[in-house]
Amino acid sequence: MERMDLQKKYRMRVESCIGTIIDVHKSVKVPHDKGTLLTQFENLRKAIDHMDMSQVSERDIAMVEQATNTLLGEFRSVFETGGGSPVYRKQAH
Repeated sequence: MERMDLQKKYRMRVESCIGTIIDVHKSVKVPHDKGTLLTQFENLRKAIDHMDMSQVSERDIAMVEQATNTLLGEFRSVFETGGGSPVYRKQAH
């Protein structure tokens, strides 16, 4: 039972990374990209459903998260200079 919970957590963490990348990509105008990068990440999100997470380790997930953070860091200057729209709308309370 514990291993299954861990596999679900791994899947959620990877899905979160991919979802974040997709959301950021949608808010940034990427020159010379005709939607192919976005399509590839959306296909990757679908493929995650078919992955055997029993073959995945904490180290693998940490590498995906680190790569995501590095990629997001590359977008930092775009948002600092106003080249991107807000990724998420603020919630009104």
